[in-house]
Amino acid sequence: MADKVLSEQQGPPKLGFPFPDFEADTTEGKMKFSEYAKDSWAILFSHPADFTPVCTTELGTVSKYLSEFEKRGVKMAALSCDPVDSHKKWIEDIQSSQSLSGGLGFPIIADEKREIALKLGMLDPAELDAEGIPLTARAVFIVNPAFKLALSLLYPATTGRNFDEIVRVIDSLQLTANHSVATPANWKGGEKTMVVPSLSDEQATAKFPKGFEKVDVPSGKGYLRFTPDPRD
Repeated sequence: MADKVLSEQQGPPKLGFPFPDFEADTTEGKMKFSEYAKDSWAILFSHPADFTPVCTTELGTVSKYLSEFEKRGVKMAALSCDPVDSHKKWIEDIQSSQSLSGGLGFPIIADEKREIALKLGMLDPAELDAEGIPLTARAVFIVNPAFKLALSLLYPATTGRNFDEIVRVIDSLQLTANHSVATPANWKGGEKTMVVPSLSDEQATAKFPKGFEKVDVPSGKGYLRFTPDPRD
């Protein structure tokens, strides 16, 4: 059964390409993902199943972080391979165990037939349900306002996601989409950024009024150029 299902799975979405659209039932009604995400940043994050321990902590964490995503103009949507009625009962457990009041603040998509998981290449062959059918891995897809895939992460079912990192990469994606910079390892908002290689020193001087510093390296190639966060 697992091999048959996995053989039908399509490849994951490609970075920089239009994100595969879909329609589905959710805890907040019918959804067409492109309309839900329309003209904004959006995150689709998937879960193996309802009433699972790691997922419960993740959904509670996202609900607590929702104001951080909202101020960045990011819409959140979760997905799990169970029906809407199950999702709604699960939300009660999430609220109780994670000290939440009110709703989660974002929809949970129902993917009982694994159709979306197959389409997006999210099935985990190591995690099977009672019928031997693969469950959904912990995928994170970040979609930009042009409805193209900006970033993807894929975790196994046993490893919970770090949503501080997801907030951080949103900051980097939004910054680098609007300025000719890249962000170095472990970068956080407000720290120095890097001038992209496509800009000459002359172009960088004109573009960054705060200037940039070039690091001397043994090769003599001046490719390490740091400039203050251009938003500051």
